Amino acid sequence: MLKFYLSVAMLMAVFQEARSQGNGPGLWGARSAGLGQISAVLADDGWAGANNAAALGSLREIRVGVGAENRYLLPSLNTVSVVAAVPLGYQLPAAPVTGVPAAVAADAPRYGVLGITAQRFGGRLYSEQRVGLGYGYRLGTVQLGARVEMLQTSLEALGSRRVVVASLGGQADIIPRKLTFGATLYNLTQARLARYQDERVPTVLRAGLAWRPSEKVLLLAETEKDVEQDADFKAALEYQPLPVLALRAGLSSLTGQLTGGAGFRAGQFQIDYAAGWHEALGLSQQVSVAWHRVAKQP
Repeated sequence: MLKFYLSVAMLMAVFQEARSQGNGPGLWGARSAGLGQISAVLADDGWAGANNAAALGSLREIRVGVGAENRYLLPSLNTVSVVAAVPLGYQLPAAPVTGVPAAVAADAPRYGVLGITAQRFGGRLYSEQRVGLGYGYRLGTVQLGARVEMLQTSLEALGSRRVVVASLGGQADIIPRKLTFGATLYNLTQARLARYQDERVPTVLRAGLAWRPSEKVLLLAETEKDVEQDADFKAALEYQPLPVLALRAGLSSLTGQLTGGAGFRAGQFQIDYAAGWHEALGLSQQVSVAWHRVAKQP
């Protein structure tokens, strides 16, 4: 009987977490995880292909990243992710801007950037697999992007379902290289998973601001709204005391979750770690590693 109750409790935890995963945008990269799961306004990030395809438009170099996440110390709530960004053509470097890191001030690729993403979440009872292709392009102070994703959900004894999910994204420099607005719309077509109770993939809108008051400090705020749930307000801070080190902290109002993390740059590698604490469910952790190759100028 004890084993039965434990199994039921585990199933409830898995399904509840699956619902929070929600077949929605998902969580990509430890940088976003450490910043309160803010994603729409992040720039110079190899995980942009999944978080906001528009941000791909500024990546001037080939990037490949892998990541792993565990939620609440439960083996059935693991996530493994892989991303890649491939610029199409290059421009000459931008002129130096006082008080702005070179990565932020860089010009965009001439023909945009392609982003490839893949992720698996869950365990034997319930799992999600997704593969996506995105494209981002920068035009002056505005960046636009789109992404198509194949999402498969699998439930033991009930089989699996596949749907195609489309999303749009945009970013704009309100104050060039200082204040940026970003927004994404996930599942704009309202893809349906099952006819029973008209179950659909969540449609999620995210919008936020990123303010860089100095070279070392980045302040972020974002609102996320699932059309069937309450809005979630997020706030975060990223502090870079050294060129190779970034410290991060964030919070989410809807889940009451506090997050933190750090990023380390070692040559062509970027290593990020994040941890989040949920008052009721406990600890979540994520680590991601990204590699970039500096593009040769024509």
